[in-house]
Amino acid sequence: MLNWSEIDTVLLDMDGTLLDLHFDNHFWLEFVPARYAARHDLSFDQAKRECLDRYEKVAGTLAWYSIDHWTEELGLDIALLKEEVDHLIQVLPHVTDFLDLLGRAGRRRVLVTNAHQKSLALKMDRTQLHHRLDALISAHDIGLAKENPGFWDRVRERESFDPARALFIDDSLAVLRAARDYGIAHLLAIRHPDRQQAVRDIEEFPAIREFDEIIPALRATAAP
Repeated sequence: MLNWSEIDTVLLDMDGTLLDLHFDNHFWLEFVPARYAARHDLSFDQAKRECLDRYEKVAGTLAWYSIDHWTEELGLDIALLKEEVDHLIQVLPHVTDFLDLLGRAGRRRVLVTNAHQKSLALKMDRTQLHHRLDALISAHDIGLAKENPGFWDRVRERESFDPARALFIDDSLAVLRAARDYGIAHLLAIRHPDRQQAVRDIEEFPAIREFDEIIPALRATAAP
């Protein structure tokens, strides 16, 4: 699936790629609407409809991923609410082995996420994955979401890499399309980002369910 001799840099999404997307799905689709309902004296179904309508208006933009935006928009302390359910933040299977192998194989490991800096800090504190990464870049640091055509140019101002020798792994097909349009040569989709949902069928991009599918070939390039 991958020719590791053609890859120097591995660009990694966070939610749904390294971390189980169940935390985010539960938080935004269940926990936040429940708290919004309590605050505004609504039924859960009413509150969820209102939240989903607000989400849809900014989907794919930086605002959708911003804790500060939703704190103001919903009148809830989103950062504090995330801490209440941070026990649901889980690293996906084989991720730590994969990241360690990348390091031993001499590939640069760069986290590239749409997550707000406050979410990123919470998740790194909970998982300690930052110790297995060479760089962390939040879309909020550079002012554009990964779906935006100008995103990757701004990333390369911070992190020098050759798109022809880079691998980008993400669970979002929209984000993968934007990376493909930019010219990142090696793309990989995640088929099981939320462990509480069914495995997805993906035909548009090479795809894996778990990282153990690509570890053996990588291990052959890693130092003992």
